[in-house]
Amino acid sequence: MKLHLGSGSRYLEGYVHIDIADYEHIDIKTSIDKLNTIDDDIVSEIYASHVLEYFDRNEVESVLKEWMRVLKKDGILRIAVPNFEALIKVYEETNEIEKILGPLYGKWVLSDGSNLYHKTVYDKNSLTSLLERVGFSDITLWDWREVFQDNLEYDDHSQAYFPHMDKENGIHISLNIQCKK
Repeated sequence: MKLHLGSGSRYLEGYVHIDIADYEHIDIKTSIDKLNTIDDDIVSEIYASHVLEYFDRNEVESVLKEWMRVLKKDGILRIAVPNFEALIKVYEETNEIEKILGPLYGKWVLSDGSNLYHKTVYDKNSLTSLLERVGFSDITLWDWREVFQDNLEYDDHSQAYFPHMDKENGIHISLNIQCKK
């Protein structure tokens, strides 16, 4: 079993899609920090792109422990979050705060009309340290070109660049980290 947590409108073939949003492809409608319908140690992979930052720093360890609970031994957790270091670089190059507000603060309009914003930000060191504290190992960066090489039409925030869509010369503003249980 492979989980796509916080999938929103994006569909990945071969994954169980879990989100609080209402989309036809959502398999389990629940918050991604409460995987109560998933048994312990049965998931081979979790993919969570640009969702971890919606949890407060004092909540995130319990979220990651819940994800670890459902992962099998040697199961892979693949995370993408806005990369604070890259956002600073964009700001320094443009001197325009508007260029980084979206990835920095996010904004997700929920089906009830309310808004949800990012509650924290990560750099490589802080996210690596957090994953180690929770008990994950083999923590490395992952490249979206390799992960989605068989599905090149798939596009999500793990592939975010500034300027937008400039994948050749732009600054990659997503921090993509994977690890194992």
